[in-house]
Amino acid sequence: MPVNLSKEKVQPATFELKADTFTLPLLRLLSTDMDTVAKQLAEKLNQAPDFFRNTPIVIDLKEVADQESGVDFALLVGLLRGHGMVPIGVRGGNEVHNDAANTLELAILSEGQARKTASAKPSTQPAAPKKNQVKSESPGGSLLITRPVRSGQRIYASGGDLVIMAPVSSGAEVMADGHIHVYGVLRGRALAGVRGNRECRIFCKNLQAELVSVAGHYRISENLDAAIRGKPVHIYLKDQSLKIDEI
Repeated sequence: MPVNLSKEKVQPATFELKADTFTLPLLRLLSTDMDTVAKQLAEKLNQAPDFFRNTPIVIDLKEVADQESGVDFALLVGLLRGHGMVPIGVRGGNEVHNDAANTLELAILSEGQARKTASAKPSTQPAAPKKNQVKSESPGGSLLITRPVRSGQRIYASGGDLVIMAPVSSGAEVMADGHIHVYGVLRGRALAGVRGNRECRIFCKNLQAELVSVAGHYRISENLDAAIRGKPVHIYLKDQSLKIDEI
């Protein structure tokens, strides 16, 4: 008895990958002095506050790649995002710059690179973790750290909050797209709202930080009020200014 085999139904394509070119604004970094960069960037953008809002931008690091003083990369990206720009990649940097860009999920662009061919096969293997670097494996959720964060370590909670149940040492850096909670002494550097979320906050049991930042607005240790040092505080943005209140 003959058997009829129906052909498998072909589903219409739901997307198309194509190579294309785009002209993107370029921020050419000429100095690693982030205090001066922050001041001049604010002055420049205040002349046309809406012109660069939601604009993708590439950071050119060629002029500072050989300087002995490193680029405070997380703070630079936070500053740009805090002003409403969308950093998408870097070019011209050194290995340290590229590692920092990878941590913040930015593309590494070569000189003159505009695209990769659509036929290129993406790697199915996860990137190897960098030395002294911990990154959230569950974007959108919280990252819990139960051990002390040592000097030289970098912790980044991608897409969520960072909760640290231990002290953060001087020279360490903790970052989150969401809030940061430190149930111990906070030394080192803490950057919340790295992707520009102004509603994020930093909570800590004992404030002794080298730098704190929310959505690119920051304050260094020299500018911290002596009355709040060593105290439990929460740090937040209000009226474009960084506020630190005792809990």
